Amino acid sequence: MGVIATQPGLPHAAEDALTALAGMLRADLDATNRAIVAHMASPVALIPQLAAHLVAAGGKRLRPLLTLACARLCGYPGPDGGARHVGLAACVEFIHTATLLHDDVVDESQLRRGLASANAVFGNQASVLVGDFLFARAFQLMVADGSLRVLAILSEAAATIAEGEVLQLATQNDLATTEDRYLEVIRGKTAALFAAAAQVGAVLAARPDAEEAALARFGLELGIAFQLVDDALDYAADQQALGKTVGDDFREGKITLPVLRAYAAGDAEERAFWERTIAAGEQTDADLARALTLIARHGAIAATLERAASHAAAAAVALAPFADSPLRRALVAVCDYTVHRGR
Repeated sequence: MGVIATQPGLPHAAEDALTALAGMLRADLDATNRAIVAHMASPVALIPQLAAHLVAAGGKRLRPLLTLACARLCGYPGPDGGARHVGLAACVEFIHTATLLHDDVVDESQLRRGLASANAVFGNQASVLVGDFLFARAFQLMVADGSLRVLAILSEAAATIAEGEVLQLATQNDLATTEDRYLEVIRGKTAALFAAAAQVGAVLAARPDAEEAALARFGLELGIAFQLVDDALDYAADQQALGKTVGDDFREGKITLPVLRAYAAGDAEERAFWERTIAAGEQTDADLARALTLIARHGAIAATLERAASHAAAAAVALAPFADSPLRRALVAVCDYTVHRGR
């Protein structure tokens, strides 16, 4: 792998790049966390209870960090100060968290970030409704910001995420799915929010269209790389490191690149295995181990990570219009982190 070199001048290796970025933006991130907690408040007791469960589960706040970092990279706020980037970073996190709540219900997930998922603790109905609440809070924050351009970018991302999730549902169990269609799914369900989170940083600083487009490309490519690695880790990580049950994608019949590569390279017996377990959804307790063996045999994890590295490299290149700085180097290092996390 090693397509992207770790940048000099950072205090940590690639796997700590996100920690380093968070450290550079500590005051902004702390303010964002306070805004998140404040806007989760509600007189309906179940909402803050479920929200507190989500906060306790942690999370690296990658998407809001992109908003904070890209705003700073573009020179916001100026000498007069300003905190619009904090409100929009909280907005981005609410959109992300709302989609996680809904995803876990759809997927019947039992773990999220190593802890019991919200739907496992509070039930599906509460999770869906609190997800709706968080979406509503996100749109309140967009309106409060006052920029129609920001509203257009983030509302379009929210719609695209929903389309991506529906498209994933449509491709579930379908081994005829092409790699292009699979990439369309992950662009929608994951990368669209990365792109919007980065792009609004340029909007806040009133930067030229070319810089806004560069940050949107940076976020899009980073988001694709992030999801490709997630899909690889579902077949390659240990459960504690992954923070969710290993093999969930297999059990749910999700079509991801490791499966597509192993299926395409398999012989008749192997293809019959995938058709039974993924297409027909007929699985036994021993099938996950067999799936892992076939995926390893055909180098499907390595191929997926190679594709992820290519997109992460493209994300780093998209930052070229911006002057060299510790913050820009930190963002490039996050591209490297994205590919190497969990390994």
